[in-house]
Amino acid sequence: MAQDNASRVTEFILLGLSDTQELQLLFFTLFLLAYAMVLLGNLLIIVTVRTDPKLSSPMYFLLCHLSFIDICYTSVTAPRVMVALLSGHKAIAFEGCMAQLFFLHFLGCSEMFLLTVMAFDRYTAICRPLHYTAIMAHGACWALVAACWGGGFIHSTVQTVLMLQLPFCGPNTIHSYFCDMPPIIRLACADTTLTEWLMASNSGLISLACFLVLVASYALILAKVRAHVSQGHWKALSTCASHAMAVTLLFTPCIFTYLRPAGTSPTNKYICIIYTTFSPMMNPLIYTLRSSEVKESMWRLWKSCRV
Repeated sequence: MAQDNASRVTEFILLGLSDTQELQLLFFTLFLLAYAMVLLGNLLIIVTVRTDPKLSSPMYFLLCHLSFIDICYTSVTAPRVMVALLSGHKAIAFEGCMAQLFFLHFLGCSEMFLLTVMAFDRYTAICRPLHYTAIMAHGACWALVAACWGGGFIHSTVQTVLMLQLPFCGPNTIHSYFCDMPPIIRLACADTTLTEWLMASNSGLISLACFLVLVASYALILAKVRAHVSQGHWKALSTCASHAMAVTLLFTPCIFTYLRPAGTSPTNKYICIIYTTFSPMMNPLIYTLRSSEVKESMWRLWKSCRV
């Protein structure tokens, strides 16, 4: 035991996306632009929703929280990636790596639950319009958001505890640009079969279950719209289309990454860019371009700022 403690890994080396200098500059530029779009786009949504009384419906309340999660979620990985690409410093302390893993799954899982709640909101608005105000009351919205944060915290705590119980005494090179379970668990100096299946059943099944619930809700909405065609229903369906785009960007790579034991095959680090950076970057564009109310509110906000 003493020998294991003495040889315990104290830091990991993140290999990043490429060793080529030209590609590192390219990736830095891409991450910088994407991170700037995430910050500006989501902050604009938050300010717009918070300042316009016309955007007080539950859908925009949930959208505001989604934008806040996206900002925090991307901030877990993007700034450090950019610093590493510029400075070439790829080492990260063991504690820092575990913290990054915790917040990544905390915020990522909370976003999955929140997108599921947003789908429930659209289902209620279209399929049960007479009961919508009562079901999606202000207190109920806050309770649903709190449940999303609580579920994400429990999920991330379980994942982090499972990771902390593993011994790391040998290789410390992570073939990725951030700390995540699949590449880290391969470095453990022990049989990780049970841990891999526990982690896959946790992250993978949560991703799959949320995705199936979302698909089912959109199927019910589509059936309702086809049965009762009206301008209001088509407007709601347009909103659901934007939600479906966001869901596809987030859930597809997550299911591919986590719904399998970590040691079965290497994780494609370029696929990870989709759900850590590209999806949060596209969310503001998807929601604002598909919502005339948000665009009109942003235009009014712009005109008021110019006065």
